Amino acid sequence: MGGGTDKDGKKTDDTMTKKVTNDAVAYIRGFAQMRGRNAEWAEQAVREGVSLPADEALKKKVIDIVAPDVPALLNALEGRTVEAGGTKHTLHVGGAVAQEVQTDWRTRFLAVVTNPAVAYLLILLGVYGLLFEFMNPGLVMPGVVGVIALLIAAYALHLLPVNYAGLALIFLGIGFMVAEAFLPAYGSLGIGGVIAFVLGSIMLIEDTSLPGFEIPLALIAGVAAASAGFLIFVVGMLVKSRRRAVVSGASR
Repeated sequence: MGGGTDKDGKKTDDTMTKKVTNDAVAYIRGFAQMRGRNAEWAEQAVREGVSLPADEALKKKVIDIVAPDVPALLNALEGRTVEAGGTKHTLHVGGAVAQEVQTDWRTRFLAVVTNPAVAYLLILLGVYGLLFEFMNPGLVMPGVVGVIALLIAAYALHLLPVNYAGLALIFLGIGFMVAEAFLPAYGSLGIGGVIAFVLGSIMLIEDTSLPGFEIPLALIAGVAAASAGFLIFVVGMLVKSRRRAVVSGASR
């Protein structure tokens, strides 16, 4: 966040940033004291972003245990008393066998379709599938694929931090590029469509600060170029060929 300016024109600290930092410090200090941890280091971690290697963190009481693997961790936890839900419990986990649980196919599939880049491509696949069906009624397959892709994309967007203004810009951009193919406007609709499409693609995901929650710019650029080339030039040529007068055979 940017800083403010006082009456003399000097830059001042952003009040909101200071408030958020102080709130985070108060929370982490209280949590560290409640758990018997190093509250001073916890404050440093928030204010200065400091970090420690495992051995040093153990010496400074930032952590309780250093274990090379899960069995060693379980043995180190044997007999320790922990508090959960206001009740103290003694752990008896020494020698316990850790069982790895694999995710099922459904969870793996949902993890794939909720990837922002995959959801983005599904939207475009759905739109282009329906567009093909409308241009060539009776093919059926493009329409079926388009509807399925759009429904899966809708599910993915429901779970993602989506900016619906960006989604609207994507649809508007595709509409302008299609309009350029049917109603040549000396490039104005096509250029406007490409701009709207790219801006919408960039805006589609609101919180791109989270790892894996962004659509790669290279993907956006490639899809925008391919969409513009196909919708404006290829579709335009198809429309012109359909309008061309019959030059041989019987005509009515």
